Amino acid sequence: MIFTTADLYDLHEGRVHVALPQFKDYGGRKVFCGQVVTIRVFEDNSLVRTALSEQGRGKVLVVDGGESLRCALVGDLLAQMGKDNGWEGIIVSGCIRDSAVIAGIEIGVKALGTNPRKSVKKGVGDKDVPVTFAGVTFHPEDYVYADTDGILVSASKIV
Repeated sequence: MIFTTADLYDLHEGRVHVALPQFKDYGGRKVFCGQVVTIRVFEDNSLVRTALSEQGRGKVLVVDGGESLRCALVGDLLAQMGKDNGWEGIIVSGCIRDSAVIAGIEIGVKALGTNPRKSVKKGVGDKDVPVTFAGVTFHPEDYVYADTDGILVSASKIV
């Protein structure tokens, strides 16, 4: 699928929301889109692993990590798991690790930064709830469109 977020914004202005430009691109795929699946966690990636172990064809995992920069919520093993299970991408309001390896995995990954510290594994968090970060609210089943210019969120499919 070929699109640019700038063109989509121009075509759908007023129907899409633009996330603040605070994310860096880490995955091997720089352009991705799909239906939103949300996770809200804090320094615990157990639910991220559970979600990425499920079939994700046509979906993007949106992880509200509370903007914590103290540990990583996604590493190379989880990114590869997501790719293997058909996920289009992962957006993390927090950190990832293993960024050099993730750059070679054909999945979209956007995050605030990197940190080599792994997260705790307590299984605490929420799935399929609205999450708000970067100036937008991501609702389960919204659609997200991402490229090197940024992230758009739409209540309906536009591509």
